Amino acid sequence: MSFARRLRLPLAFAAVLIGAACGDPPDKELQQARSAIESARTAGADQYAREEFNAAETALKNATDAVDQRDYRLALSRALDARERAQNAEKETATRKAAVRADASRTLAVAGRALDDARAKLRNAEAARVPARVLAPARRVIADEDLAVQEARTAFGQGAYANAIEAASAATTRLRGVTRSLENASAAAPRRRH
Repeated sequence: MSFARRLRLPLAFAAVLIGAACGDPPDKELQQARSAIESARTAGADQYAREEFNAAETALKNATDAVDQRDYRLALSRALDARERAQNAEKETATRKAAVRADASRTLAVAGRALDDARAKLRNAEAARVPARVLAPARRVIADEDLAVQEARTAFGQGAYANAIEAASAATTRLRGVTRSLENASAAAPRRRH
């Protein structure tokens, strides 16, 4: 057998293997993309990194469509893109979740201070002998918002940071309103005695 003929045989075999590799669907890469997307979803990427997460899901859908059309090179490219986007979404989620957690913590602290301020103003108003018709609604608001702040803390503990922020912010607004009312009532109370 001549040297050229011996060389042609392995080259032909290599070409067949390469052709076969390009002729098979990228099942492994598709599964990796699906796993990465599921991992990102579990981390909360559908909430915290929605744009990148949706792009990963779209890329995976496009990859499976390419497999259906037997365009395995395109399917491979899109599967790899889906996996990368899902991994990026998961990283972005971790960063954003930490930022939202910090915001929720600050918002809860502000609500706690607002609750303390409202209670102090209520005590001052009671000492100033503000009429019961003013004190009773203020007590109800403070009790309701105390419960709301507790619920916000529970949401925070469960990782529902957006819910914690929303509840604590709303409670803070209402508590500040009642605090102003009590301050005004306390300031007006001494004038009534004259």
